[in-house]
Amino acid sequence: MARVKSGKVTHARHRKIVKEASGYYGMRSRTFKVAAQSVDKANQYATRDRKTRKRNFRALWIQRINAAVRAIDPGLTYSRFIHALAMAGIEVDRKVLADLAVHEPEAFGAIVARARATSA
Repeated sequence: MARVKSGKVTHARHRKIVKEASGYYGMRSRTFKVAAQSVDKANQYATRDRKTRKRNFRALWIQRINAAVRAIDPGLTYSRFIHALAMAGIEVDRKVLADLAVHEPEAFGAIVARARATSA
């Protein structure tokens, strides 16, 4: 039986990893062994931080909504506002509410007034 060399396959696999590591500093971008470790760790961080990003944005939206609600009505808190929205039957998610609070203050003020009227 003839000898089978795996040079092409190994070279392609190494090239793929080193290409993913392009832009890394020093040996991480040139040496296969170190590049493979760096790419693996980068993928672990990427997987973890996709969840973290969702968490961070939700927290940011809540802070923006809270600040806007308190600016309109100092006696109204975020949690009371969200409860009032639910009681009024207004189904707008936090992302849209935060966007309205920042870019369309009049529309957000109308939503706050409607929610306050329902809860009072």
